[in-house]
Amino acid sequence: MSGDVVDLIMQDHREVERLFDELKEEPEKRPNLLPVLTTLLTAHSRAEEAEVYPVAAAEAGEKEEVSHSQQEHIEADQLLAKLAQTDPTSADFDKALQNLIDAVSHHVEEEETKVLPGMRANLSDERRSELGEAFAASRKEHLGEQPGDMTKEQLAQQASNADLSGTAGLSKDQLQKKVQSAAEE
Repeated sequence: MSGDVVDLIMQDHREVERLFDELKEEPEKRPNLLPVLTTLLTAHSRAEEAEVYPVAAAEAGEKEEVSHSQQEHIEADQLLAKLAQTDPTSADFDKALQNLIDAVSHHVEEEETKVLPGMRANLSDERRSELGEAFAASRKEHLGEQPGDMTKEQLAQQASNADLSGTAGLSKDQLQKKVQSAAEE
């Protein structure tokens, strides 16, 4: 048994914060830590988008917060991709890292003060445990994916989570552009 989905999500948040601290404080470790951060953050986001956000919106009454959180995930993906393409020894890396830290820290704070408490209050212990298993399995399935490695189905899920209309029948490229432009608004 995996545990309560809220606890699992918060554990991931603490691990990402730990990795951020190491990346800032120990630049010599960046070449080895960056792939770990990228892998964890991407798998965590995909698992939330696939398993947690639809339930939080439909069953826990968090539709508006989920839409906002999804848009923040898209922004974080873009910042993470930029960081992954930046030379860890360059001065640009510090700026790209700080931009990602700022965006993810903001997202985590909102998620932990709005979405997750709503899930804890409005979903039974059993339902949160079921979601914990689904989240853990999905996260494991997405390990190794990188920002931008999105299937059309994943993009469609992001569009649904962000409450975007007019996405039916769009090509993968059109869907990606619509999802990204919505996150920039």
